[in-house]
Amino acid sequence: MDAMGGEFVGEQWIVPIGLSFFTFQALSYLYDVYYEKIKTEKNLWDYMLFVAFFPQILSGPINRANELLPQIKNNRSFNYEKTAFGFKQMLYGMFLKVVLADRLGMYVDTVYGDWSLQTGVTCAVASVAYSLQIYADFAGYSLMAIGVGHILGFDFANNFNRPYFSVSVTDFWHRWHISLSSWLRDYVYIPLGGSRCSKKRNYVNIMITFLVSGIWHGANWTFIVWGLIHGLFQVIEKILGLNKRESKNCVEKAIRILVTFFVVNLVWIFFRMPSLSESVDFICYTAANLTGKLFLPDADKVLYLTIALFIFAIKEFLDEYKPQRVSLWNSKHIMIRYITYVAMIFLIFMIGVLDSGNFIYLNF
Repeated sequence: MDAMGGEFVGEQWIVPIGLSFFTFQALSYLYDVYYEKIKTEKNLWDYMLFVAFFPQILSGPINRANELLPQIKNNRSFNYEKTAFGFKQMLYGMFLKVVLADRLGMYVDTVYGDWSLQTGVTCAVASVAYSLQIYADFAGYSLMAIGVGHILGFDFANNFNRPYFSVSVTDFWHRWHISLSSWLRDYVYIPLGGSRCSKKRNYVNIMITFLVSGIWHGANWTFIVWGLIHGLFQVIEKILGLNKRESKNCVEKAIRILVTFFVVNLVWIFFRMPSLSESVDFICYTAANLTGKLFLPDADKVLYLTIALFIFAIKEFLDEYKPQRVSLWNSKHIMIRYITYVAMIFLIFMIGVLDSGNFIYLNF
């Protein structure tokens, strides 16, 4: 290896891409077969396609055998509505990834790379930017996977449901990475006893479930603490009855959304940082230095990011509060639809970061 200019390090391991998603999909099949929820798949090729279906193996969504295997066996033909829907999902997913997530990522990486030299307000803004980045990055991939699936004739369930409009941490996990949270519910939480047990045991079940969630993301204390904090807040919400409480008015709902976002945003810091000590140092430094000048990139980068954030915020808001509206690219008028497509493609190629890196969840 030295003669080839390389170096072999015995401690380094090559981890297959998509291993965690592949494993969860395979485990769900084994569990469902064992408990006779589904029949054993006799066709090896169909089974292999199920566990390694290329649109979603890298970063999900995690599919169940009873949902995907029947679709694999069915004969599929070209369907214009499915193809058009898939194209739109892919287009918006690409926008989220290369225009929003990767532009946010450039700012986040700059600040987090040397945060001790930044002002506290800059660190606070960067933490919010990371919360938006990881959402746009992961939701973008999920939409592209769902889009490819529809073009090929497969129906995938939605993986995100505007999680930053959540009114509690419990609500957040009903909206964030839905295929993972439902997998943890069905294959960890419920087998442990779920809520069909004493209150104390139920609280333990919640904590164990989110401990598993943390470990799934990585064998690092930062991920474990991230998972345990999410579990702890859900236990607290359950004790206080906040997990099922309806907001009395718009003001209360807005306050609950802001408080939930603050908690989730704070815990994302553990997810982003390489160590627990650095996570705590970052939080303490930010809280103690919320003054000073905000660091901003070049004016053109700020403009591009502002455009992306504006489009994203408007769509998220309308999807949350006006879900029955007819969106521009679902308009009855063909010209409006195609102008919307062209505008989105233009934004992707003109202000997108086309030489961007991997998806964040590709590492899990």
